[in-house]
Amino acid sequence: MFVDSHCHINFPELAERLPDILDTMRANQVSHALCVSVTLPDFPQVLALAETYPHIFASVGVHPDYDDTPEPSVDQLVELAQNPRIVAIGETGLDYFRMKGDLEWQRERFRVHIRASRASGKPLIIHTRSAADDTLRIMREEKAGTDDGGLAGVMHCFTESLEVATAAIEMGFYISFSGIVTFKNAKDLQAVARAVPLERMLIETDSPYLAPVPMRGKMNEPGFVRHVAEYLADLKEIPLAVLADTTTRNFKTLFQIPH
Repeated sequence: MFVDSHCHINFPELAERLPDILDTMRANQVSHALCVSVTLPDFPQVLALAETYPHIFASVGVHPDYDDTPEPSVDQLVELAQNPRIVAIGETGLDYFRMKGDLEWQRERFRVHIRASRASGKPLIIHTRSAADDTLRIMREEKAGTDDGGLAGVMHCFTESLEVATAAIEMGFYISFSGIVTFKNAKDLQAVARAVPLERMLIETDSPYLAPVPMRGKMNEPGFVRHVAEYLADLKEIPLAVLADTTTRNFKTLFQIPH
């Protein structure tokens, strides 16, 4: 069985097809999915999915790409995370690719999420793009990693260097690969995936975006995470069942879900 560790099935283009989305998950042996929050106004939709479907989990957080949305507080995130269907804080992090100008608000938002993670006992889902140095710096300053006695989490939809992956792993974080790793021009990322230890690896779709080969060009959905798993198993020259079992176990360990 496979697990999609990061998706957005509450987004309208997937929510309107939800019965088909769930059917495709079953057909592709995708047992669970984590629906990830990006703003607080949309969080009730995310939570409703997790409360309706026992194989869907949810997170609470505000994505760094949203500059015109209510800012969360530590107390607010901690309170919302008390719901047992919420297994993570995020997604959070830094994005210097899409967002320009004075981004101190983004860095402060990231710190708020890390503090909420530590206070709530829920791991972090981190987004970083063109901001690796600041991301790692703030993680260290706020004691986000287990080496400082804090909580671990996952670097989702990873596209950075092996050096960044290694630094995150040393802080207790997992590295999650999306459909990007299957793209022909992703040679550097494929080299990173070969090197990342399987016991620190997760798989995801980040749907509705980034559909993997051979589904590239279509709207992505959780059932397609199987193609990410198949590609990574070939890349690492291991049986598909081993990759599926290990990444599923990693998911349940990180997000404190009974095995």
